[in-house]
Amino acid sequence: PFFVNRGGLPVDEPTWERMWRHVGRIHPEGDRVAQRIRGAADLPKIPIPSVPVFQPSTPIPERLEAVQRYIRELQYNHTGTQFFEIKKSRPLTGLMDLAKEMTKEALPIKCLEAVILGIYLTNNMTTLDRFPISFKTHFSGNYFRHIVLGVNFGGRYGALGISRREELMYKAPVFRTLSELIFDFEEAYRRCWHTLKKVKLGHCVSHDPHSVEQIEWKHSILDLDKLTREDFRKELERHARDMRLKIGKGTGPPSPTKDRKKDVSSPQRGQASPHRRNSRGDRRPSGEKKPADPKAMPDLNGYQIRV
Repeated sequence: PFFVNRGGLPVDEPTWERMWRHVGRIHPEGDRVAQRIRGAADLPKIPIPSVPVFQPSTPIPERLEAVQRYIRELQYNHTGTQFFEIKKSRPLTGLMDLAKEMTKEALPIKCLEAVILGIYLTNNMTTLDRFPISFKTHFSGNYFRHIVLGVNFGGRYGALGISRREELMYKAPVFRTLSELIFDFEEAYRRCWHTLKKVKLGHCVSHDPHSVEQIEWKHSILDLDKLTREDFRKELERHARDMRLKIGKGTGPPSPTKDRKKDVSSPQRGQASPHRRNSRGDRRPSGEKKPADPKAMPDLNGYQIRV
């Protein structure tokens, strides 16, 4: 049933072809099943979740709840097929185009897609700071990865996202510090018998949907095996302080857009590129080195196995 196009909306042929091929591989009568679904005329209409629309007077916490409800209504993608290809090295404007496509197709999503969608749906909330938070955990001899969109409004931290586990997605913006938010996720993982191994924190994402800057996914990489509990807390608060300082000082001129800079895929050297770290305060506490090439393609396979 999950292959039925919601409301009869057109979906790009490559996406559907991947799904049919997947059915053919895992089902003993996959081809015939696919043809029956394609040719059926009496399938029920599946309701399409409505993209939330807000009045100017709607408080930010209520908007975040509505965005999370929309993400939840799309449902978690249990099919084993990735419906949307997300390259983390793409500029923000390209990722926002992909998020718009997600709202049109209304297919189930996974955690990385939920982060991109969360950024897209909160772009007009200019008083809200958004930044990616990635987790690496260990359970039963295997490692698992998960990502959410951290948010900060009025000095209170929360998160948007999707997961198989209810406690590993939405967090209302009620946490006084970033460390309180991360410790809450750690406790949620503990209840799932997972041990938190690493936390990766990005910097705040631009609210300009046409920005050609890349999202900074891994400004701080915190290895819990190499940090004491107190050091872990201090590094989390240091990252929160760095984000506040970056917002307070600004990053120089406005980020380049399609209209003003069509031939550039990343910020100019003089615009405080997020991939450069000149000061000692910006170095990662875990001792890990960042790859030399900031445009290198990230490993997305890890996001296919997550809680």
